[in-house]
Amino acid sequence: MEFKPYPFSAKKYAAKVPQLDNGIEARRHAVTIVGGGPVGLTVALGLANHGVPSVLIEADDSVCYGSRAICISRRSLEIIERLGAADGFLKTGLPWAGGRSFYRDTEVLHFKMPQDEDQKLPPMVNLAQYHIEQFLLDAAEKKADLIDIRWQTRVTSIDSRADGCTLNLATSEGPYSLNTDWVVACDGGRSTIREALGLQLKGTSYEGRYVIVDIELESDRPTERLAYFDPSSNPGSTVLVHKQPDNVWRIDYQLRDGEDAEQAVKPENVIPRVQSLLDMMGERGDWSPIWITIYKANALTLESYRHGRVLFGGDAAHLVPIFGVRGANSGIDDADNLAWKLAFVVRGLASGGLLDSYSAERVFAAHENLSYGTKSTEFMAPPSFAFDLMRKAVLSLAIKHECVRSLINPRQTSAITYTASPLNAAETEPGAFTRGPVPGAVLPECPLTIVEGGNASAAHLTDLVTPCFTALYFSEDGRVPAQFSALEETLQGETLPFKVIPLTAHLHPETRRDHNWDHTGRLFAMFGAKPGTVYLVRPDGHVLGRWHAAAAADITAAIHHALHT
Repeated sequence: MEFKPYPFSAKKYAAKVPQLDNGIEARRHAVTIVGGGPVGLTVALGLANHGVPSVLIEADDSVCYGSRAICISRRSLEIIERLGAADGFLKTGLPWAGGRSFYRDTEVLHFKMPQDEDQKLPPMVNLAQYHIEQFLLDAAEKKADLIDIRWQTRVTSIDSRADGCTLNLATSEGPYSLNTDWVVACDGGRSTIREALGLQLKGTSYEGRYVIVDIELESDRPTERLAYFDPSSNPGSTVLVHKQPDNVWRIDYQLRDGEDAEQAVKPENVIPRVQSLLDMMGERGDWSPIWITIYKANALTLESYRHGRVLFGGDAAHLVPIFGVRGANSGIDDADNLAWKLAFVVRGLASGGLLDSYSAERVFAAHENLSYGTKSTEFMAPPSFAFDLMRKAVLSLAIKHECVRSLINPRQTSAITYTASPLNAAETEPGAFTRGPVPGAVLPECPLTIVEGGNASAAHLTDLVTPCFTALYFSEDGRVPAQFSALEETLQGETLPFKVIPLTAHLHPETRRDHNWDHTGRLFAMFGAKPGTVYLVRPDGHVLGRWHAAAAADITAAIHHALHT
């Protein structure tokens, strides 16, 4: 059986060397991002949204080869939409909302992720990493004035100082160095920057190994996550199957103890196992292998994501097991958290301490993700006889007892609430809110109607999140108190991005004021809000503070506390 090329063909990019002065780039940069994968591109786009330029260093000459990360969550789609890159994700990606698990030949779980009429985006889309990178790259190329991508450029060493860094680079056109105020390391699990600084990931590495295979197969089977425990095609192991765009299917199957990894990835050993799986699934169509690799689960993280002028994100900062699809999604969340904070520091709007909150929040998130990822890994690939015995008992009982089926659920990724963030504004009215997102939580979704100049259009609450601090003012009639209008003018005069947005429970066309109407009648209740309630939202969509009777001074204090904590 011959290997087929991917239906997707990546454009190749040449190396370029800037103007040099004695081997050093003449221009000093504000931000240099190392690694042009999903996380690095997301950081670059996030900075560009705030008007901050960056240089992006990428060792390869194109987007990646192989499916790699394949599941993009609703939260990641929300972030990507704010970056202006979501169209390709939504047009090409295959949406799904649940999955099925089988024990031998019996279905033991049919799970569904949260999806209701409030949502604009699907819970998850399947999209191979080469598509993910390409769509982000397309958006970055539209902002070439702010994002300078250097292909075929590899970091050979770094000199990190209190006032910035020097990166020594190798290209096919010759070596050179550049000076930069900040380095963002998004250079993957084998991070050159992490190694150069002598930093180590800490946590657990699991013995279980998975072969990952991409195949081309035409099938009308619906898109959902399929998990097979102890299947006839691979007895004693676990197999995961995901449908992707372009008739590409991703298959992950666990190697049994004692199997030689080098032999296991040889096509003559992979092809019979895949054929056996497809036969078991009832897929009779012709198929061809495209890509084969091997994976080992790790649950590891740095203890801090900030080291002076160097900041870490994505796999360079943490390695999360694939179960629950937290890898790329947590990296995109890292990028979203970091971009606005670094932009505010670069623009002189915040102290460097704001970047310490990036580390605090995202290390907390990593431990949350690792906790869930570890539980899923111990079920999917039991690390000991005791875990294997427990799994067999759960799977056997699940055939007849619905109450134990939740133990099989892979606990898909979800947005993290920064409950202990140093940025959160203290609740001045304890117990006053019986509902609504707490400080540190992501803004929940809800449909609304935007009324501008007498014209109404359908929208969603997250459409109101832009690269600034946003005060959502729950208004009786669309009016905003004079003190808040004055605050908006004052902060904008200080070049601090801020706006007040009124939300109303009723349509008020007669006021001829622009406002946002809760036409479903759910928004006010969802937020536990009444006229006069204010939710202050960060540029990344997390709630900074909330009040039932806020004064302009409360808003000012919360923002200045966050920026200069």
